Amino acid sequence: MGISSRNGLMYVLLLFAFCEMQIIAGKNTLSCPFRSSPCFGKKVPCPSECPLKSPSDPKAKVCYLDCDNPTCETRCKTRKANCNGRGSACLDPRFVGADGTVFYFHGRRNEHFALVSDTHFQINARFIGLRPATRARDYTWIQALGIILQGPHTFTVEATSSPTWDNDVDHLKFSHDGKPLAIAQGYLSTWQSDHVRVERASSVNSVTITLHGVAEISVNVVPVTREDSRVHNYQIPHDDCFAHLEVQFKFHGLSQKVEGVLGRTYQPDFENPAAKLGVAMPVVGGEDRYRTTSLVAAHCRVCLFGAEETLRAIILQGI
Repeated sequence: MGISSRNGLMYVLLLFAFCEMQIIAGKNTLSCPFRSSPCFGKKVPCPSECPLKSPSDPKAKVCYLDCDNPTCETRCKTRKANCNGRGSACLDPRFVGADGTVFYFHGRRNEHFALVSDTHFQINARFIGLRPATRARDYTWIQALGIILQGPHTFTVEATSSPTWDNDVDHLKFSHDGKPLAIAQGYLSTWQSDHVRVERASSVNSVTITLHGVAEISVNVVPVTREDSRVHNYQIPHDDCFAHLEVQFKFHGLSQKVEGVLGRTYQPDFENPAAKLGVAMPVVGGEDRYRTTSLVAAHCRVCLFGAEETLRAIILQGI
């Protein structure tokens, strides 16, 4: 009888161990490729609530590992940009800096500004907008992102204009190194090069852009709705829904001197001038500091990308 009981107990333990192995086998494990990360070289299993980094259900949360988190714990997140999360830029446009402070940067319509500029990459934005007769400034939205990487290589993503909005129509347009790029519609459809990877986060209008070793960018296209226009008095015309981008950035290995409308908030000693008590809608300026001549132009008054190469060329010419 005792032997039978021991056998039964062993069977239960083996069954439990088998089930545990099956659960682990059904999970993805994530790791960080950056040597500076406290998670470098570790394989961290995904939590049971979101066991996969690319689930088949587009509405399911995905497994994510923050390579800057010293605890090296995976967590669940949605694929689309979190407009209240750090590193986001949404609405007209409303930024959340690295310090968690909300601020607005309106720029100017039909102009380009450096959002982030570091020694090895730069991300610009094209602003669209309008100025009703009663307004002293433009209403603006981010219509496109231009990414410049060492090489140099360029990648752009933009929201295409449309008089009306249709959720089933794709409003995304891409280019790579100056040439138009077609990325097949459909959830998890993927395109990649040596330096950029793009994955559809839904059938249309949402993608995740990975800049290898540099950043991960969640991009979503949305319109300015008639209700938004009524509430904020945008006075949106009937022939343009002002399709624009909602974006959220996660960066890796930024330098301490990183610049840009959003990038400067990642400087270790940055003090946000927008963080003032009693200011309901803090607005920061700097149009002249961050303006670039095009979506993929690297030069602005404070831009870092290419600055070392430019200085080296000036020195060589002087010699």
